[in-house]
Amino acid sequence: MSGAGCRPPPDADHVLILANPTAGRGAAGGRVASLVESLKRRGLHVESFCDLAQGCQRANEIHGTGALRALVGVGGDGTIAELVNRTDSGVPICVCAAGTSNLLARCLRLPAGTGPICEAIVHGRRLTIDAASANGRVFLLMAGCGLDAHVVAEVHRRRHPTTAGRFSYWSYAKPIFHAIRSYQYPEIRVHWEDAVEGPCCDGVQDPLVVRWAFALNLPLYGWGLPLAYWTDPTDGLLDVCTFQFGSLWHGLRYAMAAQCRWHRRLADCRVVRAARVRITAEQPVPYQLDGDPGGYLPLEIGVLPDRFTFLAPEGHCWRA
Repeated sequence: MSGAGCRPPPDADHVLILANPTAGRGAAGGRVASLVESLKRRGLHVESFCDLAQGCQRANEIHGTGALRALVGVGGDGTIAELVNRTDSGVPICVCAAGTSNLLARCLRLPAGTGPICEAIVHGRRLTIDAASANGRVFLLMAGCGLDAHVVAEVHRRRHPTTAGRFSYWSYAKPIFHAIRSYQYPEIRVHWEDAVEGPCCDGVQDPLVVRWAFALNLPLYGWGLPLAYWTDPTDGLLDVCTFQFGSLWHGLRYAMAAQCRWHRRLADCRVVRAARVRITAEQPVPYQLDGDPGGYLPLEIGVLPDRFTFLAPEGHCWRA
């Protein structure tokens, strides 16, 4: 992160609010109305949107003039990922978490209430962390390959048109059950460039041949699993965490070890820290980015230093 950050310029008085009406339980509308009213009382110009393309285009236009104070994303991790992918580098994004897991807000310890979010916009600072590109798409949290991506794809495939993007943890129950019965755990090969520590120091050859592979930019995964609790999203590196064996038993063992933060002690767990990673497979293996389906391997991943600019309260510290 770039030091203590910087304050928005005094003439940056425009705030755009882009809400995903289907995020989480679909209760974003009330928060948007409250936030709009609070910001207008502070003398800021506020516009609100529900259309991603329209809102992001407007944000890029105003940012180009120097008048954009914040683009507020009201939704979950998928909503914020869409904003980052559709806006120019440097557009200041304020996270108003309204999704199911909200891992990004949890990792960065960002405020949740309307009042603290308003204070961050009015009196806060702009901070930056790294992001990463996976086959040309920007992600902030992680890329996962294998069983988890298969489940994510099934959840999105099964969603009912009337509920659109509304998910809860229960949405994953049936896809997980079916995946446990049918998934075959095909081999995944992980190649890396310029690793600074990890398996190459232990004499393990490139590529790694595994059944689970995660490239992480921030510490948490899934429901809050500390899969890369040591990671630093300002060091220009990704932490690639891999597990060798594929089965329900091994998956439970890996999850329990990660929850207790001793999975790196496992002989069949390997971690690579590198700026560029290539993940391949001979069979169709899905991947997911920040909890949304991405497609199928191969996958080319590279770090984007200081790509994500976000607003945080004055004196905010997100590190453990």
